[in-house]
Amino acid sequence: MTDTPAAPRLPGSYKECFAYIRSDFYRHERQPRAPIWRIWAYGVVHPYMGFCFWLRLAAHRRGWFYPVARLMHARYARRYGLHILPQTRIGYGLYLAHGFGIFVNVSATIGNNVNLSQLTTIGSNSSHAATVGDNVYVGPGVCIVDDVRIGHDSTIGAGAVVVRDVAPHTTVAGVPARVVGQAGHPEFVCNRWPPEG
Repeated sequence: MTDTPAAPRLPGSYKECFAYIRSDFYRHERQPRAPIWRIWAYGVVHPYMGFCFWLRLAAHRRGWFYPVARLMHARYARRYGLHILPQTRIGYGLYLAHGFGIFVNVSATIGNNVNLSQLTTIGSNSSHAATVGDNVYVGPGVCIVDDVRIGHDSTIGAGAVVVRDVAPHTTVAGVPARVVGQAGHPEFVCNRWPPEG
């Protein structure tokens, strides 16, 4: 498959954590330079952003703030059924639609500006889960199984079960997922990071 995404890396400092947090917040609220306290306050009211906030901070395992971030991440995970571990490699601009019932295997790789909808599973029966490219929309109730590659700018329709690679710029749907369109739906992935201009 062409257009293989570059693997995101885990943050090496709190500065990098805050860059990831701001990118996630921008996807939700289109505010590129919001202060961290404001993003935190937004996350108190909106659990999907609260989860992302603590997920990103808990990914920096060497910091003095790590025990608090890990505790808060675990609290959000239990309460809202969001199983995404801090060790998971996730790019900038993660958007969790409705923030409930999402499972991502720790061996998965998620690119930049990816939308994960409610009741989505990215799992694996082996040691390698999927690689998801940039600007990908994953609809509600989707299952992505094992070591498949989801190309950039693709769209996965609600309820699809993906067991084969998805080419870039395509739309797939069904069980098992099949190509239903030779173009993605860029309008589904709004407020992409980094902001233009």
